Amino acid sequence: MFDIGFSELLLVFVIGLVVLGPERLPVAVKTVVGWIRAIRSLAANVQHELAQELKLQELQDSVKKVEEAGKGVLSPELKESIEELRKTAESVKQTYHESIDIERSEDVASHTDSVEKAKTSESLQAATKVTEPTGVTSRLVTPEDEQAAATAKPTSPPETTQGVVKEATPSTSEDKS
Repeated sequence: MFDIGFSELLLVFVIGLVVLGPERLPVAVKTVVGWIRAIRSLAANVQHELAQELKLQELQDSVKKVEEAGKGVLSPELKESIEELRKTAESVKQTYHESIDIERSEDVASHTDSVEKAKTSESLQAATKVTEPTGVTSRLVTPEDEQAAATAKPTSPPETTQGVVKEATPSTSEDKS
């Protein structure tokens, strides 16, 4: 349709990555994919509607031709069947238009929902970036801290005896008894 090759797609992806950045690019791709799906579904609905309208128009034209060709010659049974066909065509047309109206309202609602979901996910991503703890705290190291670290004895790893873990207790200078 657009005759886009792999190299063009790669170029568009790289430009999108540079412009949007790695955080917003997946959201933008999802949004564009959603738009493409919505456009495709609308195009398919329009094609389906046109096909149904053409079928209905052909049916009505054929009924009119039959009426005009044999208006005075038709038997009462044929006239009744033609009238039934006309009523059926009108009821099919009416139900078809009602279903189209329902589909359009559902398409609008689903498109609105997808836009709302995209906005919500973007705001959630922004909120999680702001509230994520880094786990790193910074403070100044004083000479007393350095001295305490140098004189501290390293603790031994936990001892295991037949599946039982004994925790090592830190030894201090007072435990020399």
